[in-house]
Amino acid sequence: MGKTIAEKILSVKSGQDAKAGDLIVAKVDRIMSHDGNRPLPLKIFEEMGGSKPFHTEGYVLVIDHSAPSPTESISKVHQDMKHFARERGSILYDVGEGICHQLMVEKGFVAPGDLIIGSDSHTCTYGALGAFSTGMGSTDVGICLLSGEQWFKVPETMRVFLRGKLNEGIYAKDLILNLIGRVGSDGANYLAIEFTGEGLTSINMDGRFTIANMLIEMGAKAGFIEVDGITLEYLKGRVKVPISPVYPDRDADYFEVLEVDLSTLEPQVGIPHAVDKVRSIKEVEGQRIEVGFLGTCTNGRLSDLEVTVRILKGRKIDPNVQFLVAPASREVLLQAVRLGYIESLIESGAVLLPPGCGPCAGNHMGIPSDDQVVISTSNRNFKGRMGNPRASIYLASPATVAASVLSGRITDCRPFLRVKDDH
Repeated sequence: MGKTIAEKILSVKSGQDAKAGDLIVAKVDRIMSHDGNRPLPLKIFEEMGGSKPFHTEGYVLVIDHSAPSPTESISKVHQDMKHFARERGSILYDVGEGICHQLMVEKGFVAPGDLIIGSDSHTCTYGALGAFSTGMGSTDVGICLLSGEQWFKVPETMRVFLRGKLNEGIYAKDLILNLIGRVGSDGANYLAIEFTGEGLTSINMDGRFTIANMLIEMGAKAGFIEVDGITLEYLKGRVKVPISPVYPDRDADYFEVLEVDLSTLEPQVGIPHAVDKVRSIKEVEGQRIEVGFLGTCTNGRLSDLEVTVRILKGRKIDPNVQFLVAPASREVLLQAVRLGYIESLIESGAVLLPPGCGPCAGNHMGIPSDDQVVISTSNRNFKGRMGNPRASIYLASPATVAASVLSGRITDCRPFLRVKDDH
């Protein structure tokens, strides 16, 4: 019997013939932590007598969840992180550099076949580049920081075939919301997910990061999007190591095989207060909103800003709506400035936030008031996610968010795109 991608990577990293269900100890390529967990792995590492992380550039620290700092205590956390990086030889990205998951891929810390862990559940994002990446608790991360190794139970794998192509106004966010609604928030618990099929050709790299990012929302341990020309083009000039994509064997054994016809998808909206409560745009269109948010590790990238500007350019957002925009990184922001996107957003009435997580985690910027309704490009909408359990959060693609902040109600983006295309 052949092997899945997860089985192949964990076999190489553990030095044994790993199959689904096996318990193995594997060598990790990189570890990532951010300021959101303050970050406890540093404390655990030092309590165990650690002096330097397991190898040079093996540990990446990012200040993104509360950036800039809103309190004295968080400022102390930031200072501790900077001190650790300076003294222990780790890499640190400071306030304004961007979101941890965007920086990991953007700065070339991820290559196909890598094994990466992070103290954040959305570490699975890096599977868009063919890496086995997963989030872990602070204790596990701290121990791995000392040893460079971590134990895993090799996951079974769900394979998803993508047929057809995405139509105008339908995006990767619509695909992953639809899949989460179909599978459920715990329907893929501790599974690896492999995406393949000709449908991948209609999904750009930014969209692939969106898909991989949200696999944790259906319980997945890790996910992989098949490495192809789009992947290799993104990696060119970013990754210094030789690129060795990992593909599954034709006779690999799968837990389940699903098929999605991309051409049949409609715009999707996640409704409060669970990510797997997903509805077609037709079922929720007209719902009044008061806040729109474009950003996060799910949808704060350049193509997300581009489609938003395509809809907003020359128009003004509803005067009763606050539209917050946080680019995923400094690089994304600079590109957006050069292309004129930021000027267009501000002219339309958007409020520009610094690169980082912004309102997503609910630590400071953009906390909604009681009973406010938010439409966001984020990955989660449970009570309190943006800092107020009495607010309601809807999840959607950047295009749906853009159309909605124009009208002040949840709105299908496709008529706006067609009008623009006609001009």
